[in-house]
Amino acid sequence: MSKIEDLADRVERLLLRHDELQRTNALLEQQITSMTGERDSLRSRLNAARARIDTLLDRLPADAPPVDISVTSDPPTNEAAS
Repeated sequence: MSKIEDLADRVERLLLRHDELQRTNALLEQQITSMTGERDSLRSRLNAARARIDTLLDRLPADAPPVDISVTSDPPTNEAAS
């Protein structure tokens, strides 16, 4: 092959690679846009949940005893009924 044909082949491969990279970049930009929207939605839901919790905490009486909210696998027992 002549040098011009080699150069033409190389330029053709570079153009194909360029097109491939442009398509990949466009897909990545779509993913970023999608994930940014999802992140913003989750952040909004988190802030709303925090606001609801703050509202519930504000409604609790100041002298209320602490409540145990630990999770156990055993059902609660009624020791007074024994």
